[in-house]
Amino acid sequence: MTIKTVAIIGDNLIAKELSNSFQANPRVHLVDAKALNDQVDVVIETMNLDKKEKRRRIGEIEASVSPTTLILSTTLGVTATEVASWLFQPERLIGFGTFANFRKGSLIEVALPLQADASYLQAATDTFSFINQDIEVVEDEVGFVFPRILSMIINEAAYALSEQTAEAEAIDVAMKKGTNYPMGPLEWAREIGLDDIFAVLSGLYRELGEERYRPAPLIRKLVYAGWIGGETDKCFYHYQNRKNKELSV
Repeated sequence: MTIKTVAIIGDNLIAKELSNSFQANPRVHLVDAKALNDQVDVVIETMNLDKKEKRRRIGEIEASVSPTTLILSTTLGVTATEVASWLFQPERLIGFGTFANFRKGSLIEVALPLQADASYLQAATDTFSFINQDIEVVEDEVGFVFPRILSMIINEAAYALSEQTAEAEAIDVAMKKGTNYPMGPLEWAREIGLDDIFAVLSGLYRELGEERYRPAPLIRKLVYAGWIGGETDKCFYHYQNRKNKELSV
């Protein structure tokens, strides 16, 4: 499959970072999301948090492109098999998982739904090679591997913060010095975007029903408040500062 045109659908951190990455490669023409047509080779759909909205977008994408167009859908909070079931041609969908700071690494995980035609896997590999990312194929489960594990770490840090085990900065310092992490889990959440962390945890809890996956209530509150990090820069540290001011009054 020759890949010349790519469209990225979404208004979130991962969509913006993907757009910036593909724009830096002159071999790929990035198509505006509003100009989808049957000449687009690959569509990358990036919605994680709102499952109903994600399904609506997937339907719009399929109605706009060729029946053979590869659809790459980020499936952090839902399985690729479920997303593929929303399509009339489910064999051309491949799920992928990463976070918004993916350019600091060199790996994007992909999962093949049960309905997938394996020939599309090579097209997915070719697509991500344009932005210098390797692919690791994993089983089709919510959260993939590193997004799932990192989300669990951030969730536990959120519980520690809400239980007043330590303040936000102390938690991050402890994890950086105690485990040699490049950044603390609460700092990581601010950079990744807490909405995607919440999507992974909610999806795991919904699919598997185990208490260990239940999102910390504090994460839920911060997402509702829009304090999800990223461009807003409001996240756990902003929450901590607010609490400290309240206590000092």
